[in-house]
Amino acid sequence: QVQESGGGSVQAGDSLRLSCAGSGRSWSSYAMAWFRQTPVKEREFIAAITWNGDRTFYGDSVKGRVTISRGDARNSVVLEMSSLKPDDTAVYYCAAGRPWNDDDYPTTSAYDYWGQGTQVTVSS
Repeated sequence: QVQESGGGSVQAGDSLRLSCAGSGRSWSSYAMAWFRQTPVKEREFIAAITWNGDRTFYGDSVKGRVTISRGDARNSVVLEMSSLKPDDTAVYYCAAGRPWNDDDYPTTSAYDYWGQGTQVTVSS
């Protein structure tokens, strides 16, 4: 399973670091990603990183404000977010999977394992 941590309530303009740790098996051969969802929107792609960390992908709505990276053992992933806006308020989900090609990385169907989600609330 994968488990998120690090969510919370912050002010607009603040930074926040989300972590995702995999357990129960080796996740080093899996791509890992972050998505977010609100009650009125579909699950939105935020960022993804390849199994070996050599490439990253970012959603248009957060590009330039977030950075994804893998831990040394490749069983964890971190999402660094900055210049947060109220529109970034959502439940953030970590996911692991094996996308077939670059086009698959932003799609929810490429990921087989999902965390429970962590709430991020940004106040103006």
